[in-house]
Amino acid sequence: MNETMRKLGDSLLAGDVGEARRLTQDALKAGASPQEILETGMRPAMERLGERFSAGEAYLPELLLAADTMREGMEVLRPSILRGGIKPEATLLLGSVEGDIHDIGKNLVRMMFEGGGFRVIDLGIDVSCERFVEAYHRERPDLVGLSALLTTTMGQMEKVVRGIRSGDSAARFIVGGAPIRQAFADQIGANGYAPDAAQAVKVGRKILGL
Repeated sequence: MNETMRKLGDSLLAGDVGEARRLTQDALKAGASPQEILETGMRPAMERLGERFSAGEAYLPELLLAADTMREGMEVLRPSILRGGIKPEATLLLGSVEGDIHDIGKNLVRMMFEGGGFRVIDLGIDVSCERFVEAYHRERPDLVGLSALLTTTMGQMEKVVRGIRSGDSAARFIVGGAPIRQAFADQIGANGYAPDAAQAVKVGRKILGL
């Protein structure tokens, strides 16, 4: 089984969708649980790639390809997850703030969190403060992820943080995007900042104590 898990991780990094799906099916047939496949086959490979990406040793196309391949493997796991009643570790409410229509980074963050065992509610792009607040109170997520790629939309992040916290002072936030830095995250009261999608899951887990 360890060899199957190693090969599964390798197939993700290689972007080999067919092999990833086949190995995921093989692991299930051999008796591995969906959780085991995620924890020992998929997640370690993605974490290694994330570390290489953060160190400048891997590039965005590689990360996108691996994330897409992992998503295909997750589709194989999904029926078993539903049958087994396996609950996600936590829920992330995610979106690009109002005025920002960029979604590549956000979509990559979504895939990384899904691969990390989170349920992700993706509100999309150009999401108003009001929509974030409504979704927060409807879904009661454990964490809110805010993305902005434009300096002109950074202020919307603070608006969302204040809007949600006015109804729930314990709400937790992770922020990211090209113009965002730790100092800005601290300034608006976010609980964490991730410089890239590869580190976002690690930061999110730390915020939630997972």
